[in-house]
Amino acid sequence: MGCCGSTERTKREWRPLEDRSSTDLPWFLLFIVFCVGMGSICGFTVATGGAARLVYGYDSYGNTCGQRNEQIEGVRLSGLDHTDRKFVFFLDPCNIDIVQRKIKSVALCVSLCPPETMNTYQDLQRFAMINGSELCSYELAGHKYPGLPERFSKCPKLPVPPSKPLPVFNRCTPLDVSCYAKFAEAVVTFVGDNSVLHRLIAGVASSKEIIIGLCVLALVLSMILMVIIRYISAVLVWILTALVVLGSLGGTSVLWWLYIDHRLYGNDTSPKVVKEEEEEEVRQDVGQALLVYAAAATVFTIILFLLMLFMRRRVSLTIALFHVAGKVFLHLPLLTLQPFVTFLALLLFWMYWVLVLLFLGTTGNPVQNEETGLTEFRLTGPLQYLTWYHAVGLIWITEFILACQQMTVAGAVVTYYFTRDKNRLPLTPILSSVLRLVRYHLGTVAKGSFIITLVKIPRLILMYIHNQLKGKENACARCLLKTCICCLWCLEKCLNYLNQNAYAATAINSTSFCTSARDAFVILVENALRVATINAIGDFVLFLGKILIVTSTAFAGVLLLNYQRDYAEWLLPLIIVCLFSFLVAHCFLSIFEIVVDVLFLCFAIDTKYNDGLRGRMSERAEMKPMVSDSSDEGAWPGRRARQRRREWA
Repeated sequence: MGCCGSTERTKREWRPLEDRSSTDLPWFLLFIVFCVGMGSICGFTVATGGAARLVYGYDSYGNTCGQRNEQIEGVRLSGLDHTDRKFVFFLDPCNIDIVQRKIKSVALCVSLCPPETMNTYQDLQRFAMINGSELCSYELAGHKYPGLPERFSKCPKLPVPPSKPLPVFNRCTPLDVSCYAKFAEAVVTFVGDNSVLHRLIAGVASSKEIIIGLCVLALVLSMILMVIIRYISAVLVWILTALVVLGSLGGTSVLWWLYIDHRLYGNDTSPKVVKEEEEEEVRQDVGQALLVYAAAATVFTIILFLLMLFMRRRVSLTIALFHVAGKVFLHLPLLTLQPFVTFLALLLFWMYWVLVLLFLGTTGNPVQNEETGLTEFRLTGPLQYLTWYHAVGLIWITEFILACQQMTVAGAVVTYYFTRDKNRLPLTPILSSVLRLVRYHLGTVAKGSFIITLVKIPRLILMYIHNQLKGKENACARCLLKTCICCLWCLEKCLNYLNQNAYAATAINSTSFCTSARDAFVILVENALRVATINAIGDFVLFLGKILIVTSTAFAGVLLLNYQRDYAEWLLPLIIVCLFSFLVAHCFLSIFEIVVDVLFLCFAIDTKYNDGLRGRMSERAEMKPMVSDSSDEGAWPGRRARQRRREWA
């Protein structure tokens, strides 16, 4: 990590929560500049009229509805005064291009959307004369609609369905949604009757109260599980260990039994379809294969058994970490609200990002489409790279928000761990952690999230190329792309884990990102077996917790939805409930996983550097052991430290 420009001391002297200073300030300034650029894109779209064209709508000749327009050179029917024409009306709203995901119909600005079905051109004429809203092209006079030869190409396709304007974007939207069936084809294809879709939607509508109740149930179960998992973690871990060992022994025994049975009764089990001269050769091949499989399974079982025997104390450490993590949530109950805050922040940012992206879609210079003759607005020249800048902002700022969550949780857990007297904890450790993050460590979070962005962008580009070339590339190219995607995915996961521990190290000692990542990496390498045990067993236990919540919610859903006899009416609600329950469980148990990882890093640092022999923790008035509920008075003497390390080992 020396390339990062770290000037920290070579020998680390950990002083948890003692000294605070701003970390990675240049990266925070860089992130601020980047965010200013993101805001400038939004301002550019507003200043150039893209936002107005999106909100108020525009016709196929470059005129914005609801305002006076300027003449566009080379575009006929541009520069019209549409002050009284505030709504966008499509001559053929069902003319949809699924590939380009846009409506290819001619768009006009009108004064009023048709409130009822119009079956003839006389109806169009009457509507124009009475309401002053002409639904045909601008150059056609409303009172001449029935007799004009251009009515077939420049008037709406008959019959004209009733429509009403959208509440925000002022587009006339047909009330009859049957013409939008092509959109459904792009999402899902039904083999049988489309009435299945109607029944599914009706089932969701009729079961909305049950769906909401089951979602609340999943939320409550997730919050309860994080508290009680400290009591059931030992049972789950040892059951899992026993099942793995017994399963390996059972599989090995079955393979040896098949081999012995083949040797003793090979003539009876030989395939009857092969010729006699090939029977002996086939029998020998099958026997050799079974012998190799059985021998390999035996070696694997022996290695697994030795690993379990050697790592049994580290399994106990995993159980202890889960136990303490449950106590952390009892002392810091506001940690359970962290997923809500993160989700709300992500939701607000994603809504802003999508809105600006829509603004960009209506920003730029007017260009006439040679195929349709319609006027479109496109970004040309250097401005076309604004979309790429905006896309990078989506990834970086999303990762930044997630990293802020990790740093906030790490700061609160570090405060809990290194505050020996729990009565001296801050009134709101979560709020204190947020304030420290905002005051000192936003640069560290920006740098860590940028590193993840640098790995994620190439992976997404390769995935896009792979999807675009599906069925066209040769086998070697396909294999190479998949290999690169998998390698980048693994690298991203490893960096995410290292970043999380780097944030914890920053929360402990207020060091820069590179220094914290280096120190955390050294600690993790020194405790590689413990890390592997915690990640393997701990992640599986948390996965079992997610499955438990999903199955419990699904069981309750089956009982509540059972009165609806048609499976199509409750199948979709049940799927929605299961997906939501898994998402909720994943969010909450991910916080639990972060707490466990931070606790382990704190424990490893504490036992290595703050063993009490050099008096580094002598200022602490009380010590509350991590495994028992009793308190240790005074400093942490060497004998007590060694006893505590033995309990944790």
